[in-house]
Amino acid sequence: MKYRKNKPAIVVLAAGAGKRMKSSKAKVLHDILGIPMVLYVVKTAQKVAGKNVILVVGNQAEAVRKVVSEQYDVIFSLQKEQLGTGHAVSCALPYIPESTQHVIVLCGDVPLLTPGTIHRLLDDHITAKRDITILATEIDDPKGYGRILMDKERNVTGIVEETDATDKQKEIKIINTGIYCLKKEVLFDSLQKITPNNVQGEYYLTDIIEISYNEQKIVGAVIEKDFEEFVGVNSHNDLMIVANIMRKRQRPDIS
Repeated sequence: MKYRKNKPAIVVLAAGAGKRMKSSKAKVLHDILGIPMVLYVVKTAQKVAGKNVILVVGNQAEAVRKVVSEQYDVIFSLQKEQLGTGHAVSCALPYIPESTQHVIVLCGDVPLLTPGTIHRLLDDHITAKRDITILATEIDDPKGYGRILMDKERNVTGIVEETDATDKQKEIKIINTGIYCLKKEVLFDSLQKITPNNVQGEYYLTDIIEISYNEQKIVGAVIEKDFEEFVGVNSHNDLMIVANIMRKRQRPDIS
């Protein structure tokens, strides 16, 4: 791998309540093969970023801190109110090392992601000299997922959610995984420009894509083929799906 001298910072979003889990336990603390799912993500993040891992906690923050800190040395950032993914990343900004040039955003409920995929994202981002690179995947049935919008030069112009997509946009099979690599200064600048002008009244991280494209920043996508790697956990059924994939891969336990 190239570009390993200056490690990136990785922000892991783990503050959500996970209402669809219908459980009193924080979503990221649910076990997969006997291990809290957030630990899979943190282990993967540390293999790429070393100690430059910032975990954004919110719901049951102290319980999440305790579980993670018993295994790993990470930086914790508290999101006191759950005001959206953009707000969550903003809470992590003060903890990003000054020397860091690139920031990667991961989801605490996507435990199958591998270090190799993150390295490919980072290397492609740096080689192409982009401002923002989205990790995407292509699936036959994209229903329910945010679609990646591109111009004729394959620059990413935005991300549209299923509920807001036109019939034509719903035909797009390239979807957003919720994982991004960004130049630090672009992230800091664009987060100041997003607004909660949506039904949920939240600050969406996805809004920085359109903002940056309109400012003529270079925004692109790395399209990975292994959709299984990006399966997110939102329900107990998802937990079973992810556990079955892990068994199939015979992934070693965290130590």
